[in-house]
Amino acid sequence: MSPGTWCPRLLLLLLLLAHRVQAQVENRVIFLPGTFQNVSVSRNETVQAVVSRIPADVAYVTMQFHTQHRNATLSYTRMPGLGPSLTAVDPGLLTALAPSQATLSLFMSSPDEDTVAGTGVILPYSRTDPVPGACNPEVNLDIDPNVYILYNLYETTIRFAPANLGYERGETPPACDTSTESDTRWRLRYDVYQYFLPESDLSERSLFAAIQAVADVQGAVKNAKWVMTLLSSDASTAGFNSIPGQGVVYSVVVRDPLRNTSASYVPAHTYACSFASTLDGCHTLGKISTKIFFTIAGLAGLFVCFFGHRFFKCELFCMGFSFATFFFFVLITRTTDLDYDICLAVSVVIGVVGGVLLVMSWWRFGSVMACVVVVGLMLGFLVASTVLFTPLGDLNVLRRSDAVFWSTFCCIMVAVPLFFVRWPREGNIVTCGAVGAYAVILAINAYIYTSLSFITLNILKRFLNDNFSAVFTDVPFQAADYVMITVWVVLAVCGVVLQLYRERTRPFFPPSPYLMWLQERERRKTNVLDPSYHFPPLRNRLLARARQLTRRMEPAGEHTPLLL
Repeated sequence: MSPGTWCPRLLLLLLLLAHRVQAQVENRVIFLPGTFQNVSVSRNETVQAVVSRIPADVAYVTMQFHTQHRNATLSYTRMPGLGPSLTAVDPGLLTALAPSQATLSLFMSSPDEDTVAGTGVILPYSRTDPVPGACNPEVNLDIDPNVYILYNLYETTIRFAPANLGYERGETPPACDTSTESDTRWRLRYDVYQYFLPESDLSERSLFAAIQAVADVQGAVKNAKWVMTLLSSDASTAGFNSIPGQGVVYSVVVRDPLRNTSASYVPAHTYACSFASTLDGCHTLGKISTKIFFTIAGLAGLFVCFFGHRFFKCELFCMGFSFATFFFFVLITRTTDLDYDICLAVSVVIGVVGGVLLVMSWWRFGSVMACVVVVGLMLGFLVASTVLFTPLGDLNVLRRSDAVFWSTFCCIMVAVPLFFVRWPREGNIVTCGAVGAYAVILAINAYIYTSLSFITLNILKRFLNDNFSAVFTDVPFQAADYVMITVWVVLAVCGVVLQLYRERTRPFFPPSPYLMWLQERERRKTNVLDPSYHFPPLRNRLLARARQLTRRMEPAGEHTPLLL
């Protein structure tokens, strides 16, 4: 191709690029190392982040930019498509500095049609600090200091790229996988931290405050909760319990035990829900069917808490309903692909049948102990769930082995009803108080978030998800949760004390109606002085009544002569 042919095309291409650049209004934002800066990126706008006067002892810097739920693009070049870039909610880039470099420019833009507001910071690190994500097996970024989050209804998984040892400016980075000796990156350790936002708080202000609290190494160690330490030989992933609507910030700190230095990955956050969904998003969590179900369950639980033993048939129905509904909800969800509302509706119908069957079994056979054992299993289920809700449930021996977990759960669950054999009435009343009060807590959770709902929800998740055993089940425990614990304890104690006081002079359990009817019938047969003894049996009375209805009526009138 001759110069006269390609020169006009090159000129046209340069004009188009210049026009595109001019169409984007460019702003400059000066960053000070370690100081957060709030930035708003409008549509068709590129914001240049500039940091100057970088000290000579700084070997590399990381820039991180955080938004609540909108994507932002962070790039090394003014046009993101012309160089490495990352588009995410919590994007971060790492830049290794040249020997004489004292200034640095990075660029922020909005990939969508909306304005993006967020907060960013640039953190400097020395040559002895580990380099987060420097041994990245992916091809998107050569050095990837980001923490990536994936979540579903059951679990939230984070992953990150392995780090490398620190090095001087201008030097060649150490090789990643040529050796596993102590002078390579395999000596590095990774501490995973978790920071909970205030419950039911979906504001940007609380999120940005949390990000600023854990963005660097010192902040993560001081403010966040240490969860686990991973070795370089471990997979660079970790699983956690999903809590829809609860903001959580995950931070990873890589440490070099030989040099006693550390560096922080770019923290990432999640609410385990979508801000874009209008049907079941973060602002509209909780299906109507769930609220209706737990509202009715809470009212029934309040009745059982204070009057369950007095109205024994109602208590049996509620316990049988709860047991059957839970069991068949797990069974239907695991074996079918039905919608949640349909699964809940079918489980409720089967639960009603289960409650009726438990009542009828007591009505027909009169075995109080058999029914009380079923009731005791409900209390055992709640006690076992509560024990494994504590930090004991995150022990490696329980978390990594389903066999050990379910064996422990079943042992606790079965051990509780054994006390009912010696004190059946007291055990039944305690069950009414504890289980009924917890049903009230679940009803409150349908409208106001409380972590106490995860006492049983974690067990349900483990039933429904085969991979849930690898998940850390930490949940936030804040002021609202302590209030809910107080409500639960007060309701349970008041219900138990009231029922024990009211039932102190009554029989332990009401008699079976069917057995009472049999005894009454036998008494009428043998007691000649009983007036009911002279009444014919019901069958004979029915036959006599039928004959009266079918017999021809005699005409009215006098048929015999009058006697004078």
